[in-house]
Amino acid sequence: MATPTPHLRSYADRAATHANPAARALLQCMDMKKSNLAVSVDVTRTKDFFDIIEAVAPYTCAHCIGGKTHIDILEDWEPNVTTRLQGLSRMHKFLIFEDRKFADIGNTVALQYSSGLYKISNWAHIVNAHPVPGPSIITGLASVAMKLQEERGLLLLAEMSTKGALTTGDYTVNAVRMARARRDFVIGFIAQHRMEGIGASETENTAEEDFLVLAPGIGLDSKGDAMGQQYRTPTEVVTDCGCDVIIVGRGIIGTGRDVNVEEVRKQAQRYQTAGWEAYEKRVATN
Repeated sequence: MATPTPHLRSYADRAATHANPAARALLQCMDMKKSNLAVSVDVTRTKDFFDIIEAVAPYTCAHCIGGKTHIDILEDWEPNVTTRLQGLSRMHKFLIFEDRKFADIGNTVALQYSSGLYKISNWAHIVNAHPVPGPSIITGLASVAMKLQEERGLLLLAEMSTKGALTTGDYTVNAVRMARARRDFVIGFIAQHRMEGIGASETENTAEEDFLVLAPGIGLDSKGDAMGQQYRTPTEVVTDCGCDVIIVGRGIIGTGRDVNVEEVRKQAQRYQTAGWEAYEKRVATN
């Protein structure tokens, strides 16, 4: 019997064979917590930031993943924020995904990743980058990450969920080719569909390729917003398009100010359930 393509296998099976420690840790977390939900904590005040994370932590695999963060938008940031975030990550067993979207030459992104106020490489398990600068952006980030005795991985932005996005066609193909050349560090993509085999030559064997796909633009109640964001349901994203993680922001956190913790918790549980049911439906077809 032929081995099923990666996304038709269980998260546990994929974790057992994945070579990258960060990808393996994420898959194990998803399997253990029965959650493929990453909450995008896009807020400007640390009180709201931690109120949200503590409310959703039981239902998530990452922020964003379990926890997705934009640390640079916190108006009252101070160094102990990341220390506290790491403590919550260990306590509630989620990974930290800093949505930095690096987009510069290799030397510059290496400094942005390792240095400055935030020292992102010290605490974020996963970061992401635009492939626009070419392979040097991966080289620069990897030059920092590969020296650490920690679980670190990179996602490339191959597709986006906004209307009119330019991340199509050759852009997406070249992003996948760049990732394929550095599977020791690139664990997958921010995208809307599976990426296996895209851009591969006839001589390349992609049968064992297992890139993780994290999909933004998830909504159970809305199809879009006034700024061009487009939403799809967990079933559309996970079951039909084969994505692995659903990234949800405003559908869970609302405006992100003066947080209603009970409502945030309720919505996180709702999206966790919908995402997991979509995943179970997908693997059941195998």
